[in-house]
This record gives sequence, structure tokens and C-alpha cells, in this order.
Amino acid sequence: MKIIFATGNENKLREIRQITADMDIEVVSMKDAGVYTEVDETGTTFEENAYLKASAIAKKCGLPTLADDSGLEIDYLGKQPGIHSSRFMGEDTPYPEKNAEILRRLEGVPDDERTARFVCAICYVRPDGSKEVVKATMEGTIAYEAAGVNGFGYDPIFFLPDRGCTSAQLPPEEKNRISHRGKALRMMKDILEKEYASGQGQS
Repeated sequence: MKIIFATGNENKLREIRQITADMDIEVVSMKDAGVYTEVDETGTTFEENAYLKASAIAKKCGLPTLADDSGLEIDYLGKQPGIHSSRFMGEDTPYPEKNAEILRRLEGVPDDERTARFVCAICYVRPDGSKEVVKATMEGTIAYEAAGVNGFGYDPIFFLPDRGCTSAQLPPEEKNRISHRGKALRMMKDILEKEYASGQGQS
């Protein structure tokens, strides 16, 4: 069974392949499938944007398609950058610069006001247009300085109090187990396993 994962982010693609490795499903990127469509993320929620991406690619290629929309919500900043996380300060701005700007905006803010969460919504769209959507979060706080090299994006500034480190300091297997994307992918994996086991999935 082949499913397209509508992303150009190799880190995300690697994570979903790790989590679905024990399933008889081949997860391919848009590039591997020869699809180069850019989808405007005009939704107002993570769920809407995930659906926009998945539905556009599924319609174009005629294959089951997964897409995610994820981001960082910081309570002190009114849950920003939120759905604009990848576009915060411009899509081409390196994440070390984005992280430095967030740390600057929270300079002097105490621990109890630095609460934040990673959010991930994943949408699965079948060739007939029907869909399944799941969402998960990982709660934490914003660190006082960036640390760690194992993650990507905002991971170096996302602190996990119960583990005493940032998500970028976690081993990849541990991060996949507790992360917003890992949780959402396992929720979606349950849906896919039931669907493909019953013979409803389409290749």
C-alpha cells in the first residue's frame, strides 16, 4: 500500500516512516511521487490547514494522502506563532534566528508565564475525498536559552520540565514517543491499521 505524505520537510517524513515502519505501507514524499504542487495554507486552524494540503494532493495524484500542520503555541504571546509557526519572521528565516527572537520577546518573563505547547494535526484523505483528522499536543515551557541538537525547528527552545531538558536534547526515539507529532501519528496509525486490515485502503 502506498500513501503520500504531503510535506517537503525531510525531518517530518523520517518521523512518520519510523512510526509506521512495522506496517505494510510505503510512505512516499510528494517529490518521490512527482508532485510539486504548492498549497496555500489559508485555514484558521491546524486541522483546516492539514486538510487543505492533504485534499489538494490526493485530488491531484489519486492516492491516499496524509498531511500535517503543526506549530508552537506560546501562551504569553497570545498562542503565537501558532499556525504561522513556519512563516514566523518569514519562511526563509533560519530557525536559530526565529528562536532567538522568541527568547528576546520572553526576556524577563517568569517560569509560570512561559507555558507553551507543540500542536500537531494530521489529516488523511482518501481518493474519494473522505477524510480522518486527529490532533495531539505536547505541553512544556519556553527555555531561557536554546539547547540540544537532536531536534529541528523550535525544539531547542521548548523545555520539558518533567524531563529537565529541551525536546532537542531528547534521543529521537524518546522524542517520537512523547512528541505532539508522535502522538498524532500513532492515533492516525490506529486508523490506518483498521482501514487497511479491513481491505478498505486503496493503493
